[in-house]
Amino acid sequence: AGEQRAAGRRVVFTNGVFDLLHPGHTRYLADARAQGDVLVVAVNSDRSVRALAKGPDRPVTPDHERAELLAALAAVDAVVVFDEDTPHAVITALQPDVLVKGADWGADAIVGRDVVEARGGKVVRIGLAPGYSTTAIIESIRRQ
Repeated sequence: AGEQRAAGRRVVFTNGVFDLLHPGHTRYLADARAQGDVLVVAVNSDRSVRALAKGPDRPVTPDHERAELLAALAAVDAVVVFDEDTPHAVITALQPDVLVKGADWGADAIVGRDVVEARGGKVVRIGLAPGYSTTAIIESIRRQ
């Protein structure tokens, strides 16, 4: 990351579960990438997804496969899987210039905000594409 910054490149960071990749995810990641030059995505490990209490059958897709799918997207430059309950340690190690989260997160609830703003970076909340939700996809499949 230091070499990228030396070249004047802005590193953007976001994180999430990204289970059952859908257009809402890809639109969000494209919007995140537009905030800088390099997009790093941190993916919750299977264990940390279970700790989030997303549901007894989550994640549907294993962490290494979710990371592989994200890494294949044009908007994404790098992917890391994290096992902690929050991505705070990853953010502290990476020291991104921009931290992106969905607008469904309250500004004060965004993990890593302290780290990014302390070094002069910014936090950006991006609106979510309406009508897309992994939970809704799973519920739709179960109804069939």
